[in-house]
Amino acid sequence: MTTPDEDALEPVELIRRSGTVLRMGRAMLAAGTGSYRVKTAMQQVARALGIDRHEAHVTLTEITATSHRGSIFRTEVAEVRTVGVNAHRLAQLTDLANGLSPGATVADVDRELDRIEALRPLYPAVANALFAATACGAFAYLNDGGPVEIAGVFLAAGLGQAVRRALLHRRANQFGVTMLAAAVACLVYLGFVLALDAWAGGAGAGHDAGVISAVLFLVPGFALVTGALDLAKLDFSAGVARTTYALLVLVSAGVSVWAVSWVSGLETVAAPGADLAPLVELALRALASALGVLGFALLFNSPLRMALGATAIGTVANVLRLELADVGVAMQAATMLATLVVGLLAAWVAPALRVPRITVSVPAVVIMVPGAAAYRAVVGLNDGDVDAAFGAGVQAMFVVVSIAIGLAVGRMLTDRAWAFER
Repeated sequence: MTTPDEDALEPVELIRRSGTVLRMGRAMLAAGTGSYRVKTAMQQVARALGIDRHEAHVTLTEITATSHRGSIFRTEVAEVRTVGVNAHRLAQLTDLANGLSPGATVADVDRELDRIEALRPLYPAVANALFAATACGAFAYLNDGGPVEIAGVFLAAGLGQAVRRALLHRRANQFGVTMLAAAVACLVYLGFVLALDAWAGGAGAGHDAGVISAVLFLVPGFALVTGALDLAKLDFSAGVARTTYALLVLVSAGVSVWAVSWVSGLETVAAPGADLAPLVELALRALASALGVLGFALLFNSPLRMALGATAIGTVANVLRLELADVGVAMQAATMLATLVVGLLAAWVAPALRVPRITVSVPAVVIMVPGAAAYRAVVGLNDGDVDAAFGAGVQAMFVVVSIAIGLAVGRMLTDRAWAFER
């Protein structure tokens, strides 16, 4: 015998609503956000569509979701094969989820999702390559590079990103693309140094270490940071998956760096930076930090307003980090304090700009990700130099942990959902 409530249930309608909720989750995951935000957006859509309860398990590439309505439920599984970052689409999806109210229809939500999924990249391929070139050129200066390193890195990173984007748009294997793009960047940098050496009578000698900065556009900063934040939320399946993916990308690029350096004899040990007046050095650090954050933010397809917000936050925080390190503060402690500043500033800037917090906080800290140390660790392992690999690897690991701690503490201080378990 059935109750009147059970007779009123509409399994077909539940299927339609559940499918739309899952579609939102797939779109959020493909845009590159963390699993916490994917689950939140799906729950917002589920409530607006009249689903009584919604639960989801989200990893790097998969979603398992269950929608409940009365005494019936539907469980669905979806897979997202493309792992990337699209800040503009993420902001649009977040606005959609936040703007829904009870009584929304499946047709309304699907229509908005159709519009968002049809959005084209904000910037053409040439501009995208220039963003990578600018960011890595800034990295070259921050890694104690001079004019030769900056010019070579700018050229190499731009061409490497152009190759990477073209192949990814053809759905080539991501790890293979990473290895090829890193090889292109290293070879272009090598060609630049050798050509300068031949043209200017030895002017290219001693500038080999810039090759590390030339591949830093491949550092999976978004995956590392969102993975660390997932771990901070005790979402171990998503956090471990994202961190593993980031490490595999680093290893893929590191293998190419090692191969080119081994064949060509390039040295990856950085030379000491030039001595500059304190105010000049501070100004150059601020400029390089601003260009680096801006380049990465635009590389993530951020609208200009969003990118400038991230740039303001990242410039202040990164200069603070470098100045603290100069006065003797351990780099991991300086990084933790700097990322805490990022977390606090993002809590104020993101609502003012009406953008998701993650779209201004992650680009602001990507420039602090120890990509150079991570690549030197991989190269050291491949060369059999265990001491160098261990030292660089431990340094990179502790800095990444410090980034996660700083951002997590900043989030807990400004967001009750992070401070208290519900």
